[in-house]
Amino acid sequence: MNKPLQQLVQKTRQDLSEGWRSGWSVLRRKGPSQVQFWFIALAVGIAAGLVTVSFRHAINFLQTTVYGVDDPRLLHSFAETLPWYFILTFPIIGGLVVGIILNRFTDDGRVRSVADVIEGAALHDGRVERRAGLASGLASLITLSTGGSTGREGPVVHLCGLIATWVSERINANGITGRELLGCAVAAAVSASFNAPIAGALFALEVVLRHFAVHAFAPIVIASVTGTIISRWNFGDVTEFSLSGNDLVFYVELPAFLLLGIVSGLVATAFMRAIFLADDVGNAVQQMLRLPRVLRPAFAGALLGGIAIFFPHIIGVGYETTSAALTGQMVFRDVVIFAIIKAVAVSITMAGRMGGGVFSPALMMGALTGLAFGMVATSVFPDISGSETLYALAGMGAVAAAVLGAPISTTLIVFELTGDWQTGLAVMVAVSLSTALASRLVDRSFFLTQLERAGKHVAAGPQAYLLSLYKAVVVMRAKDSPGAASIEACQALMEQGVFLDPEATLEQALPVFEDTGHAFIPVVAPAADGQNPTLLGALFHVDALGAYNRALAATAAEEHA
Repeated sequence: MNKPLQQLVQKTRQDLSEGWRSGWSVLRRKGPSQVQFWFIALAVGIAAGLVTVSFRHAINFLQTTVYGVDDPRLLHSFAETLPWYFILTFPIIGGLVVGIILNRFTDDGRVRSVADVIEGAALHDGRVERRAGLASGLASLITLSTGGSTGREGPVVHLCGLIATWVSERINANGITGRELLGCAVAAAVSASFNAPIAGALFALEVVLRHFAVHAFAPIVIASVTGTIISRWNFGDVTEFSLSGNDLVFYVELPAFLLLGIVSGLVATAFMRAIFLADDVGNAVQQMLRLPRVLRPAFAGALLGGIAIFFPHIIGVGYETTSAALTGQMVFRDVVIFAIIKAVAVSITMAGRMGGGVFSPALMMGALTGLAFGMVATSVFPDISGSETLYALAGMGAVAAAVLGAPISTTLIVFELTGDWQTGLAVMVAVSLSTALASRLVDRSFFLTQLERAGKHVAAGPQAYLLSLYKAVVVMRAKDSPGAASIEACQALMEQGVFLDPEATLEQALPVFEDTGHAFIPVVAPAADGQNPTLLGALFHVDALGAYNRALAATAAEEHA
């Protein structure tokens, strides 16, 4: 190579390197531009799609290895041919491994799932826990492969949330950008799980971000479509379930779907409350027996194994049973019994802290509920009734929508799972009634009720949880700042027992203002090592209200941008 050409190549390489460093610096300091963000969304969609597909392949591989089944989709039928002691043992061993993982890598032995992603979007600028999240994904993988009775979508959503968190930290994303990246990851995860790009995008907006801001729509759609493409490259462009003969016979049949919506809402509520009751019972039993936290999943695994000996349909995701319900290949007695046993098995799995999600179980519960209802309806009114499997389809959407608190995206998921867009009227009627009813009987959805039980008031919207994001020590006026409260007045209030801890939030502070009527409250660091408490400053009522107002304005601006 001659010298001028060599110098040109070297200069070009230096310019590219400097341009990359400069661009990366600007990206970290100022955030991505709109076009840059679309490319980042594309990358997140690719990564999330690959994680989702890999998780599914891993479940299939482990189920094939553990149970020896050739086709994991036929696991339930195959399990009936296995010796009873295998069916009993696998969930116990899986529970032991899960207990060890969660005890080692989480501080509370609890699996992270969709509720934690919603919390991350609302309270943590679009970030989720990394260490506990990875452990939860591994625990859920083992649970679903060794006899646990939950779904794979919840763990995948959180795992993909880790990708968004990593990217957000690399580019130093602010709250708005972090939340949108989280929405991109969730959209890709759901669309890749169900081969449902429309529903994946709307699920991210409806359930995770909980608003439909226009500026978030484009990147989320890009990620959702990308996740679907990754899924179709691996599994083909096929629907999850195959249906036939689902035409609505007469519009006079629509009142039956209104009634199905009410029944589905009650079933969904009972299903959710059963899980929460089982968790409370599990806590009580663990405390009463002084059971080590590490053994709780194994204890639940023993119960699941005992049930699976007689009802192997509870094992894993349950798509074989769901497909049988949607095609009407079950008798009424089995439909009712299977629905009850599945609800019990899911409750035990969740209460045992074994991992997994509620999406697929809700679909199965809905299909069984709808089929049972359809069998009754078509037998009572045979002349004006269509196919009983249409009721199974509508019930699947109605129960799942009520559990997830996502009527729009769940309706679309049902359509995209089945490829049947001709029965939309019946599904929409059932979904609307079930969601409206269940949202009044719980805190809007399963996930939001989980957060409410943990003391995180996300269900009521930003006006309820924004106050918990601001600490008194951040909003207060320090002792030496302009307009600070006098030290004598603060000491007088301290002597009356009126003061705040620095870690107290505005959610805790505002009731004190209302009760006492003071214009300010001292912020006092607690005493340590025999020292006197230290006055740090004072939180003024007007400052607290101002911070709250600015937070509400910022949230409104984000949602309506």
